[in-house]
Amino acid sequence: MRIILAPMQGVIDYQMRELLTSVGGYDRCVTEFVRVTDHRVPEKVFFRYCPELETGGRTKSGIPVYLQLLGGDPKSMGLSARCAASLGAPGIDINFGCPAKTVNRHDGGSVLLKKPQRVFEIIHAVRENVSEQIPVSAKIRLGFEDDTLLSDIIGSAAEAGATELCIHARTRTQGYKAPAYWSAVGQVQQPAEMPITINGEIWTPSDVTKAMHQSNSEHIMLARGALSCPDLALQTKAWHRSENYTPMDWSHVVELVRDQFNSSTHFKGKYVGNRTKQWLSYLMRHYSEASSLFHRVKRCIQADEIMQHLNEQAL
Repeated sequence: MRIILAPMQGVIDYQMRELLTSVGGYDRCVTEFVRVTDHRVPEKVFFRYCPELETGGRTKSGIPVYLQLLGGDPKSMGLSARCAASLGAPGIDINFGCPAKTVNRHDGGSVLLKKPQRVFEIIHAVRENVSEQIPVSAKIRLGFEDDTLLSDIIGSAAEAGATELCIHARTRTQGYKAPAYWSAVGQVQQPAEMPITINGEIWTPSDVTKAMHQSNSEHIMLARGALSCPDLALQTKAWHRSENYTPMDWSHVVELVRDQFNSSTHFKGKYVGNRTKQWLSYLMRHYSEASSLFHRVKRCIQADEIMQHLNEQAL
């Protein structure tokens, strides 16, 4: 089993990657997507999205971070992938899953799933521009409006030379609405040479077992579940190995929240604490204490006021 931390745009940035991988259980991270248009992405942009390039493409905990690209122009995607690899990215991931209307209107994300040939062309261009030693993965959904092209999409990715594929088990039309249709992945033929990772609506170790069984996948990607339960990856691996494990309690979690807030105070003015408030809203799913803390800080716009509430919780 391999557990990957998802690239949630505007949510799981490099600071959150650092924090969650320090808790443990993850085998890989993926950056937020870097938008590629009609030219190669400048080097400084890669460093902004992936500061881990300064440390060998790994978090301080030693977890590799793949750099994710999003775009519809094969040539620019290939050149950008070559640049990212030259800067030390341990792997390149391609985003075919983003459901945002703005992204789709500008020829990126899940709209590309409408034509499996385009999936092939983009992956092939990236594969041709990086060495064989650099993995090229891709993240897709079941399809755009339905899953009728899923088999063709998977086949196109494999033929183009993708190292592996992560499938968010919902269509673009289904967005993030529960449930996730893990069994739709299990119903299509999966290339033996291209491992499949399953993603979507995984909140507990029990969900992991169901998702892996229904999808015939050996690996998982955690997204919102990782935010609502910071040690979900550790819990999952203990569950998978039939090992005893005591889940992280609130006193430990609130220390992580303080660390996250301290690392994000570069957000100024009305944006101070936005990422912390956002994280607390996810934590409420597993920790009742997060709800009361969230309601105390949600209207705070001063860093010291937010820190005071966090310190009071940590006592």
